[in-house]
Amino acid sequence: MSAPGARLWCDLECECHAGRMNIPFLGTWRKKHGPAFGVAVFSDGDHDSDGVAELLSECELLRSQAHQAGVELDDSVASLEALDQLLPRWRDDEESLPWLGNDAGLYLGSVIVRTVPGARWEVWPNGHPAVRLASGREIDVVAAGHTWASSGAPELSQLYAEVAEG
Repeated sequence: MSAPGARLWCDLECECHAGRMNIPFLGTWRKKHGPAFGVAVFSDGDHDSDGVAELLSECELLRSQAHQAGVELDDSVASLEALDQLLPRWRDDEESLPWLGNDAGLYLGSVIVRTVPGARWEVWPNGHPAVRLASGREIDVVAAGHTWASSGAPELSQLYAEVAEG
């Protein structure tokens, strides 16, 4: 983990945790309640905004899938456009879909924070990361990433364009 004092916690699918730990009641809970999605950032006291930004930009699964498809994720708007053009093979994999949704949202947020003047990561009291624009508007990029991963619309580049316009 690259950010000292900060931790990224993902509660993506109880099945993932249950599969590794073999806790049968979690599988039953998931069937009743559906998968749980989320990302939370926890920090010991004041957090280092650069460290949090670095932590949130890792997006390993998304970077791996993009690399396999020949797409370089360089934190540019062009890389968002390239992601929008990928064939969405991940939609057939229920287990990786929530992970990819988190990564897509965090990557979108990273591009916004690095390229839109005044944009920065905001960690809500519950640990949920969002992007705060200079205007004060907050964008739940993780929710946007889940929507993109599951349906492809709106496109990441379209979301970026809306945010960049103000």
